[in-house]
Amino acid sequence: MKDMDIAEVSRRTGVPASTLRYYEEKGLVASIGRRGQRRLFDPAVLDRLALIALGRAGGFTLDEISSMLTPDGLPKMDRGRLDAKANELDQIIQRLRAIREALRHAAKCPAARPMECPTFRRAVRLAGTGRFEVAPLAPFRAEAVSVTRRKRETGDVRLE
Repeated sequence: MKDMDIAEVSRRTGVPASTLRYYEEKGLVASIGRRGQRRLFDPAVLDRLALIALGRAGGFTLDEISSMLTPDGLPKMDRGRLDAKANELDQIIQRLRAIREALRHAAKCPAARPMECPTFRRAVRLAGTGRFEVAPLAPFRAEAVSVTRRKRETGDVRLE
């Protein structure tokens, strides 16, 4: 494959030309010359940009990614740092699953309104105190709210 200008790299990767210029300024990628006013890149830049995209998707900062890439384009990844980031992602996933289950519970709860559901109210209280960030909730289970109790409290048996 021959050298590509910045527009071709942008088209192939979906990375805007302005971002490519910024990455070059930060030392994440390097152009190999110019054709007219346009920067030229070696085809290996596509793999480098894919690594950068993976790092960004995984929550690494550009400075962290930069420290894991050598000037010659080869990655020099610290396995301990990768493992620590994977553990951090596990915690985020656990928290997001708990939030997802709280929302699903509210959507399907037999309570007349979600805020009348003790399980959902507990989730709201925890989120309000930042506890979803610290200690994710266990999976939500539907708590039965009797139709008779709902009638007595709200005068309405419709589900919202």
